[in-house]
Amino acid sequence: MSKSIAPESLASDSLTPGSLAEWLHYLETLHPVGIDMGLERVAEVAKRMGLLSRPIAPQVITVAGTNGKGSTLAMMDAVARTHGLRVGTYTSPHLVRYNERVTINGDHADDQRLMTGFSRVEEARLQTPEISLTYFEAGTLCALWCLAQENLDLALLEVGLGGRLDAVNIIDADVAIVTTIAQDHANFLGSDIAQIGREKAGIFRAAKPAVLGSRLLPSSVAEAANAIAAPVYCLGEAFSHSIADDSAADSLSEWSWSGLSCQGEVISLTDLPDPGLPIDNAATALQALILSGLVVNADACRRAFHGVQVPGRMQWIGQWCLDVGHNPHAADYVAKRLPLVPEGGRQWALIGMLNDKDADGVISALLPRITDWVCVTLAGERGRSADELAGRITSLGGRVHCCASSPEAGVQIMAEQLAPSDRVLVTGSFFTVAALLEITLPQA
Repeated sequence: MSKSIAPESLASDSLTPGSLAEWLHYLETLHPVGIDMGLERVAEVAKRMGLLSRPIAPQVITVAGTNGKGSTLAMMDAVARTHGLRVGTYTSPHLVRYNERVTINGDHADDQRLMTGFSRVEEARLQTPEISLTYFEAGTLCALWCLAQENLDLALLEVGLGGRLDAVNIIDADVAIVTTIAQDHANFLGSDIAQIGREKAGIFRAAKPAVLGSRLLPSSVAEAANAIAAPVYCLGEAFSHSIADDSAADSLSEWSWSGLSCQGEVISLTDLPDPGLPIDNAATALQALILSGLVVNADACRRAFHGVQVPGRMQWIGQWCLDVGHNPHAADYVAKRLPLVPEGGRQWALIGMLNDKDADGVISALLPRITDWVCVTLAGERGRSADELAGRITSLGGRVHCCASSPEAGVQIMAEQLAPSDRVLVTGSFFTVAALLEITLPQA
């Protein structure tokens, strides 16, 4: 490791840190485990950095949930910016570059800003007594420091894991959202859906709006909000949406929305364009923004939904659809949104997954829409082998054509198989999609 990023060097203002890549490598060594749930350590370092003494923005919205966090946040960002607000965001994980995790008005933070932020984190961490931080905790503190340096109108924060004990939860949200609840990260959150709901609801604050973005949330989420007197705004009750043709989810053209202001005033919007993302999440984004004080303009909302994009979420590149879905709930949504292939065509899936994900659940959700599968191996200790994936798909009744040693190798195989009327879904993991975003995908 570079001498320039040794801890003793970083404590001195006379020496300069190395590259962002070196910083990230160093941060991976700071803590004996990758995930260490709890707020005491990260809150103490944040206090030393002055991050808890004043708000990072006049309004802060925090988003938790199993699925839908990224798209909900992206749509809030787009709508708020089309209304002229200066917005900062923190999301995780990234797809290709770490810089994606922090944005200011749509622009990724540059290397120098992140390196300066990590330096501030390290200086605070090394004060007596020295405190150990995980990679994610250090990254969260860096992001919060970066956002605090900007003259923001609104900060949007995505919870990484859980809610109550996630590092993001050191910040008190003015509005808090829970999107969906499903089983994921069972090693840390368990398999009890009610308990997972309580953990996610840990981001709620007393007397601050709690927005529930799904009609299927366990009752524990609303119960947690009621227990601290947080006003609850639930999809299907306080706010709702309507679609012209519910029977054709893959051909949605326009939708309408209705919700409430903090004062209980009913607000309605019509003729909203399909954002290409879950409409439940779009509706949730609007409700949260209005509760944060945004006075919505219908035309600005239409422009925002028309132009919003989330890399790796139903992202089409020619014949290829890239989606990072890695649990059954996400896979079910993707399966329902995949358009029919042209007559005579095949719907391929190039899939790579991690060992700690529910492969059988994901495969089962996709099977009705996939005709042909290519399995790829993901590198690293958590990576699942292509052969194991293939065995699971075959046992569930799917047709596997071949296995490849990596996502890139899978693309090379697909290049020889792809016909003009075929379509390819790339899915199963952020790592699978990220690998393909860095190469040129072949088109038949």
